[in-house]
Amino acid sequence: MPEAFIVDAIRTPVGRRGKGLSAVHPLDLAAAPLREAVSRVGVDSGEYDEVILGCIDQLGPQSMDIARNAWLAAGLDQSVPGTTVERQCGSGQQAIMYAAQAVMSGTSDLIVAGGVQSMSSIPLQASNRAAAELGFPDPFAGSKDWAARYGDQEISQFRGAEMMAQKWGFTREQLEDFATASHERAIAAQAAGRFDREILSLGGLARDEGPRAPDRDKMATLAPIVEGGLHTAATASQMSDGSAALVIASEEAVRRHGLTPRARIHHISARGDDPVMMLSAPIEATRHALKRTGLSLDAMDVVEINEAFAAVVLAWQHELGADPAKTNPNGGAIALGHPIGATGARLMVSLLHELERTGGRYGLQTMCEGGGQANVTIIERL
Repeated sequence: MPEAFIVDAIRTPVGRRGKGLSAVHPLDLAAAPLREAVSRVGVDSGEYDEVILGCIDQLGPQSMDIARNAWLAAGLDQSVPGTTVERQCGSGQQAIMYAAQAVMSGTSDLIVAGGVQSMSSIPLQASNRAAAELGFPDPFAGSKDWAARYGDQEISQFRGAEMMAQKWGFTREQLEDFATASHERAIAAQAAGRFDREILSLGGLARDEGPRAPDRDKMATLAPIVEGGLHTAATASQMSDGSAALVIASEEAVRRHGLTPRARIHHISARGDDPVMMLSAPIEATRHALKRTGLSLDAMDVVEINEAFAAVVLAWQHELGADPAKTNPNGGAIALGHPIGATGARLMVSLLHELERTGGRYGLQTMCEGGGQANVTIIERL
């Protein structure tokens, strides 16, 4: 089977909602890493087969196929088509996987893939609120078939996070310990300059805005997100703005254009789990990927699993016996932020750079997604 390679990977800083990147139009937010990635690779933009971006809540400035429009806003060749992917929080990762599949099938040779989200411009679940104004108060309301299978119980990520905390018996203190470690790792990584190579300054912002010194006394005073629950704003991912882009190339493109691959995409897959608990799918998805590849989790030098909520990563580590030192070594979304449509691509950019920094060989990325789904990508540094 043909191989798919990552030849470049770049991202913007992750800005806090309403802060450093809030005035940047979503098209410009996405255009910046697209333009930079194409420029750094040095191949004429007309040679690309497609641009694929993840994005959620495709309304207003994020609507009308933002992948295509951002490519044009970046001043790149208008003959190149674009498509926008929505797989909930895994949208950016799925965009990369679709690009890899196109290259591995032999139908494409050179693709830019990534993700974008401006949660300052379009708030979380804005599409649901817009639908409610049209008389559709809930995505599942009125479906007899859905009700026959799952009843009329609440379907939300916040409830799912609490279900996970309860199932695995985590305490609020454990969740806050995890959040504290995320911030401490991110702060240490920033101080050591570990993110510098992967970040493209934008709008006067040169570093991620989310990490801050943990205040355990303040954490203890925060109200739960769900009444009677354990997660608070401190133990959940931050709403953010950001974008990322990766150039995915075939062996033929590498040869023809004299490119230097940085990593090989070793495995791609996605699996589903309970859509009510919603956030547990990375556990089975990771098991599936390891079984398919014949690799062990011990063989992974770095793991990036999205910190949607602290319980998600803690449950995954518990079930798989993962080494916490290898998991999100430079912090995760609790500290760095979670621009939902872009995070899957941001994680891959950071995973690649951490493998290069440490000299590791294999890296695994996974993340929970709405609908009880999870993507898994394994890359091999070259």
